[in-house]
Amino acid sequence: MPHVPVPPDASPALQRYVALLLRWNRAINLVGARDLPALWTRHIADSLQLGALWNKPPKRAIDLGSGAGFPGLVLAIHYGIHFDLLEQDQGKAAFLREAARVTGAPVTVVATKIEDAVVPRAKLVTARGLAPLSRLLGYAENLLTPDGECLFLKSRGVESEIAEAARAWTMRIEQLPSRTGGNGVILRVSGIARM
Repeated sequence: MPHVPVPPDASPALQRYVALLLRWNRAINLVGARDLPALWTRHIADSLQLGALWNKPPKRAIDLGSGAGFPGLVLAIHYGIHFDLLEQDQGKAAFLREAARVTGAPVTVVATKIEDAVVPRAKLVTARGLAPLSRLLGYAENLLTPDGECLFLKSRGVESEIAEAARAWTMRIEQLPSRTGGNGVILRVSGIARM
């Protein structure tokens, strides 16, 4: 198993999550092999930075295309916020369920396509590297409360995605630089409505 540096002040639950991910990653491709040495900075810290962006932690949130648990499961573990994790891949959904059991994370794993998920609306919808912004907005439209916001972790060069989405959607959007990588941006999106 590859060595993954974990900060000494990481919570025991996050340490258990990392150990479980490394075990499962041998059978299910959760994280690319080249990314494993930088698992903490590239994936976990990248997810955790979203917690600094909310004024008041939401009671519930929804994570789109949760995969290996970034960012929704990691945020649930660290902040104790209940997340509905939407993941259609059955193997990844099984991993998320086991990770929730091992860490005690307050999550519900919904193993279906995002557009078929039946979950209560939430004040926060998150996603990381899932789809172009216009598609993310289509997903979030029926999941977000009217006063809620989306936090989407994206790569730099997202301007073309924003321009494309602006042809079909009205929204308030703010681009925030990632604290964990020179290439990343976080989109804070609210007031979503189709034109």
